[in-house]
Amino acid sequence: MTLKVNGKEYTREVEAATRLIDLLRDELRLVGTKEGCGKGECGTCTVIMDGKTVNSCLVLAPQANGREIVTIEGLAPEGKLHPLQEAFIKKGAVQCGYCTPGILLSAQSLLEKNPHPSRDEIKEGIAGNICRCTGYKKIVEAIETVSEGREEHAE
Repeated sequence: MTLKVNGKEYTREVEAATRLIDLLRDELRLVGTKEGCGKGECGTCTVIMDGKTVNSCLVLAPQANGREIVTIEGLAPEGKLHPLQEAFIKKGAVQCGYCTPGILLSAQSLLEKNPHPSRDEIKEGIAGNICRCTGYKKIVEAIETVSEGREEHAE
């Protein structure tokens, strides 16, 4: 199979039952994508495939053949933080950080479709991502900061 991940094309032979998350982590060594529940319920393993968020634990690698994937590593090419990553840091929206890659990719996907979402649209956009450490307030504020194009969110 051949797929494009973070702008780079890869060709690999994979077993039919190989999950996309395993291909990304084990074969391509893109370990920023984390596995949480393994059942598609927590959103920790979220990646963007052809412009839509998917739980990579539920996608079989052969289903990604010919597709374009963005992982958390693709959000910050060449080591320069993405504005969402910077906002998460500034707003203190990261605690343990395990869920953060999936939330960032869900937020990025939302902002690509709707550059100026309302607070309710942001909450809906990240509803598939569970964070066990926070109450989501700072996460939502960080996304609002980026959607408004400002460094600091006005309270």
